[in-house]
Amino acid sequence: MAQDDPVVSAQWLHLHLGAPDVKVLDASWYMLVENRDPWEEYQVAHIPGALFFNIDGIVDQKTDLPHMLPSEEAFAAAVSALDIKNQDKVIVYDGKGFFSAPRVWWMFRVFGHNKVWVLDGGLPQWRASGFDLGSANPDDAVLKSKTANKAVERVYNGELTNTIAFKTEFQPHLYWTLEKVVHNVAAKNYQQVDARSKGRFDGVAPEPREGVRSGHIPGSKCVPFPEMFDGAPRLLSAEELRQKFQQAGISLDHPIVVSCGSGVTACILALGLYRIGKHDVPVYDGSWTEWEAQSDSDYPIATTAAA
Repeated sequence: MAQDDPVVSAQWLHLHLGAPDVKVLDASWYMLVENRDPWEEYQVAHIPGALFFNIDGIVDQKTDLPHMLPSEEAFAAAVSALDIKNQDKVIVYDGKGFFSAPRVWWMFRVFGHNKVWVLDGGLPQWRASGFDLGSANPDDAVLKSKTANKAVERVYNGELTNTIAFKTEFQPHLYWTLEKVVHNVAAKNYQQVDARSKGRFDGVAPEPREGVRSGHIPGSKCVPFPEMFDGAPRLLSAEELRQKFQQAGISLDHPIVVSCGSGVTACILALGLYRIGKHDVPVYDGSWTEWEAQSDSDYPIATTAAA
């Protein structure tokens, strides 16, 4: 484990599993078209002692956009319900290896908790390493996960939550809004990098969300998120990651902001960039789902044909 590296190995976690200051979160999440239920899968098999972090529950409840960053108080209430303390080391994994876990890694960092790592290769690597899985679901684990969701609801309903022990410290430089992206399209201070597939980026393949057109934010470049890891899957080395970005025409000496479809897989790019020393890369939270929904006259959609 290194503070300047964003992942830990399955071997490291196996060795430290059960330590009082090591908390493990299953942050699995899937697109609707995949017909997979992460909560059901968690209850069938998970890393022993892991609690379930619901990406669609610990969210901003004041917007219709999917799984947007919650308020500081809502996040603190949810994390406190999961019995995570500021001194804890948080290890996040998901069922695919690298998909939704980096989003939760980013969320913790946005709220000032830097003692957070993604399990390199996630549940697939844990299984491949031959380590045990938990299938029993202690009432305590299920209760904590459900209580975390309810804690968010209580905060947004204006109800007092007296059990918030986790202290947050918002890091605005890691979080971008629509307004910041609009300004940057004109100012071009940051290189905008999109984690979606080339087809979706170019406007020739459909978006997975019904009613959302494909294309990209003007001036963006495309680095599809699977380019961050190998077939194992494990995060690529720093040198390999540098090459991936440089091959896409991105200067690693200049600022970068990342986006995707709805703010999840962009965090995989942020994870890769963190490994090569860029620790201050912001994520555009609303990403393409928010941008595409605006008026085309003020928020133009670029495609390959229009380029």
